[in-house]
Amino acid sequence: MKVVVLGAGVIGVTTAWWLAREGADVVVVERQRGPALETSFANGGQISVNHATPWAAPSTPWKALRWLGRVDAPLLFHPRFDPPLFAWLTRFLANCTRERVRLNTERILRVALYSRRLLGLVRAETDIAYDRLGRGILHIFRDRAEYDAALPSVELMSRLGCERRIVDAAGCVALEPALATVERDLVGGMFSPNDESGDAYAFTVGLAEKAHERGVMFLWNETISRLRASGDAIAAVETKSGEEITGDVFVVALGSYAPLMLKPLGIALPVYPAKGYSVTIPIAGHAGVPTVSLIDDAYKMVYSRLGERLRIAGTAEFTGYDATVTPRRARFLLETAMKLFPDGGDASRAEFWAGLRPSTPDGVPVIGRAPRFRNLVLNSGHGTLGWTMAAGTGRLAADLALGQPTEIPLDGLGLERFG
Repeated sequence: MKVVVLGAGVIGVTTAWWLAREGADVVVVERQRGPALETSFANGGQISVNHATPWAAPSTPWKALRWLGRVDAPLLFHPRFDPPLFAWLTRFLANCTRERVRLNTERILRVALYSRRLLGLVRAETDIAYDRLGRGILHIFRDRAEYDAALPSVELMSRLGCERRIVDAAGCVALEPALATVERDLVGGMFSPNDESGDAYAFTVGLAEKAHERGVMFLWNETISRLRASGDAIAAVETKSGEEITGDVFVVALGSYAPLMLKPLGIALPVYPAKGYSVTIPIAGHAGVPTVSLIDDAYKMVYSRLGERLRIAGTAEFTGYDATVTPRRARFLLETAMKLFPDGGDASRAEFWAGLRPSTPDGVPVIGRAPRFRNLVLNSGHGTLGWTMAAGTGRLAADLALGQPTEIPLDGLGLERFG
């Protein structure tokens, strides 16, 4: 069976690897010169299964209103006429109820826990080096009200199969000594010992090489112009260079650009790009670098040590498909990081980046067969959890493409949940 995968980010490459591992003839089409050069390139680095909760929650709309106009706002909307965003926000607000949060959290965790297990399998079979640190993730809080509001999530996550430990300020510093300078500002934290971190770009490049060794053909610098349909099936992928790639099954792993590709086919995929920023600084010669991956609740920022670099990431900005770096927001991330870790790296050599996270209104990825077309599989909408869910959703998409049963149930993951 020939399977054509659209997109070579971490989602597309993991899908291709699983397909090749199962014996399929695989072609990957990618507009960039190599793998993981867009959203997967410089993300926060966290494989955060125990923190895989949806943005849509009862408190989020009120927080977003308070953040309006702030350059440091973790969630920023730019008012403008944008019907796709309006439709997305309507669905987002409908998911900001306690009942929906519980349901969506269960769906996310079902995939994330499965993905963590499969990532271990991929790592064991490929021996890819990607600056992995398996020291857990520590979520720190500076605001008592926010901390108290988050405590019930520990019980919910525990019931769903996760391990989270409640720690006080001293416990946070014991886990991460680099926090000693701000211990007086901390009210407590939550530690997830089974979470980890690593460089998604390095992983994707390494896995693409392993996939190529298994026979996967990568077509680089090929921009897809359209999916050509014939009756109830997709017949071919047409590219702007004039290439026509045929196949038996097609998997859409185009991240934020998936809705644009699917719209001409009459498929409305409720995925909207949320621009996130990251800063990477070298750490050689600096003693105050964290060794445990961190989430700072006050600023919704994450920190991950990647070899001789510190990755700082955060914010969500709804600007459509504009992935340019806004200097003020990028500098805010760096300045905030240096206040938290004064000797955490060389700020003068900071590298700034922004990427578009493909976000669904409920925070759950869209994994399943597309409506109307029997040979079209969707693997998109992972939001901030693409790296966390890649190994698992890649396997699910591969199983669907090959007509094999999936190891976990797919109810609530498909496009049909949006009606």
